[in-house]
Amino acid sequence: MRRAMNYLYTHPNATLALLLLIPMAWLVIFYLGSLSAMVVQSFYTLDDFTGRVLPIFSTFSYQELFSPGNFDIVVRTLGMATVVTLASAVIAFPLAYFMARFASKRTKGLLFLGVMLPLWSSYLVRVYAWKLILANEGMIAWGAAQLGLTGVLEWILSLPVIGGASLSFSYFGMFLVFVYIWLPYMILPINAALERVPKSLTEASADLGGRPSYTFRKVILPLAFPGIVAGSIFTFSLTLGDYIIPSIIGDSARFIGSAVLLYQGTAGNLPLAAAFTVVPIVIMGAYLLLARRLGAFDAL
Repeated sequence: MRRAMNYLYTHPNATLALLLLIPMAWLVIFYLGSLSAMVVQSFYTLDDFTGRVLPIFSTFSYQELFSPGNFDIVVRTLGMATVVTLASAVIAFPLAYFMARFASKRTKGLLFLGVMLPLWSSYLVRVYAWKLILANEGMIAWGAAQLGLTGVLEWILSLPVIGGASLSFSYFGMFLVFVYIWLPYMILPINAALERVPKSLTEASADLGGRPSYTFRKVILPLAFPGIVAGSIFTFSLTLGDYIIPSIIGDSARFIGSAVLLYQGTAGNLPLAAAFTVVPIVIMGAYLLLARRLGAFDAL
């Protein structure tokens, strides 16, 4: 035992390899192994007569992805993930900027608590609570009636793309819930990036005659941009793969997550479900490469 301990002490690389052996084995076997098995199964063939999945190489599942119905699912999911990410960035930046630049220590602590507090409750509880809030008998409809804005609400619900029978059965309501659920994951990286911006840079800009708007556009925003990209990794990827919110909020239109659940469960079409799952993996792989070039990982 002493000889082994002396060897590890004099060979730090061996010690590091031993420490990483179990977590790396877990990563390779259970994570990369399952992803590899899923990619392989996406090339399997489904027997239309027996419903059995046969290990026969075929690209038919990927051809089905480009059928009008399945391609609409991909486009719909990408569109929702994009608008949720943009809205989260617009909402999160002012709050993160106030927390980093103007809030006192006490106020900053309370704001951090307010941002983190929703994450302590159940995801399902929050989604179902929003379903009640968005219903025709919910708080938003009641508040609109009290303020005389029922006509505005009805106009929103009458819009052909985002409207519906009520907010709880519309794309707009789904969008609101997505933004609420993922907003903390955008606020925290932006705040971390803004905290790293030295005050001396903004003071130097002011000394050189730069107006606050110019300093914000040319100094603060470029340095905070990696934090925005880092937050977008969370909001975009989480929206891309979520199936619970589209199942509870909104109409019966499918998203990638709900399509995977349907084809893997009810339909039993494992190759098509696996092919659908490859789509967000490819998208996020390209997105992460772009985010790395933009320095987003430094803000995580």
